Amino acid sequence: MTLKVPGPAEEWLRERADVLVLGRILDPESYRDAIAGADALLPQLRDRIDEPALEAAGPGLKVVSNYAVGLDNVDVGACTRRGIYVGHTPDVLTDATADLAMTLILSAARRVTEADREMRSGRYSGWEPFYMLGQELTGATLGLVGFGRIGQAVARRAGLGFGMRILAFDPAGVRVPEGLQVTECRLEELLQESDFVSCHVPLTPETRHLIDAHALRLMQPTAILVNTSRGPVVDEPALVEALRQETIAGAGLDVYEHEPEMAPGLADCPTAVLLPHLGSATFKTRAAMGQLAARNILEVLDGRPPVAWANPELVSPTQ
Repeated sequence: MTLKVPGPAEEWLRERADVLVLGRILDPESYRDAIAGADALLPQLRDRIDEPALEAAGPGLKVVSNYAVGLDNVDVGACTRRGIYVGHTPDVLTDATADLAMTLILSAARRVTEADREMRSGRYSGWEPFYMLGQELTGATLGLVGFGRIGQAVARRAGLGFGMRILAFDPAGVRVPEGLQVTECRLEELLQESDFVSCHVPLTPETRHLIDAHALRLMQPTAILVNTSRGPVVDEPALVEALRQETIAGAGLDVYEHEPEMAPGLADCPTAVLLPHLGSATFKTRAAMGQLAARNILEVLDGRPPVAWANPELVSPTQ
């Protein structure tokens, strides 16, 4: 277990196993040394679970239960070849991440962080008709790039709460839940028509730099881009240039291409709202993630597949 997590996850695991909490993110070589002989791993997103790590853990490793829904850091194929379950934590962070996406949309639209800096610097000299004008959400068009659990949750908040027109694109196709009014469209059409574009796709070879310089040029000059999915979905240097040239009006980011570093110049863009990967950062959600990650491990130790896992081919149809 790389780091302590909120909630009872560690206590649950200690009831069944000897638990080593590393206490910090280690460099790859030190991490490999630390996990030698492990039966189960509960890594963080910054832990690289690749062939060398699996080799270092040894033949007794049964399950890798990632403390995240994404698996960018885990070589799922290598785990599958070795018969190792790959657990993760979907569903439990949907609402918290959707809430944060809406927070970024609102903050960028109403220039909240810019206004906060105005107040703190003492530059505000009194109300004026044209001062710090922003954009309204009500009746605006929101384009969702990715329409899985989180994209759908954002659609509910935006459509039902703010009366926004919702467009959606998903490489896997768009399935609209009952009660939502959502129009499926091509990515190019979505970028051209949306006042706000919010990214909710997983990181795959197909979605890396899905929002690149060309995509940004397709957006309206008054549009705002939000990303709470994975940093490399957006070509970050291209975004910096688009903000500098006012190709788009603003951005709200919670993830970064080379996290924790930002692309040069991004911090200097006044119309960018920048958060330090807070999508799941509520006590309730982080505790639920820990509980699910722990349950994944406990199920495997009891001879069953995890509750949520990414390589179901390890279980035969008869099980």
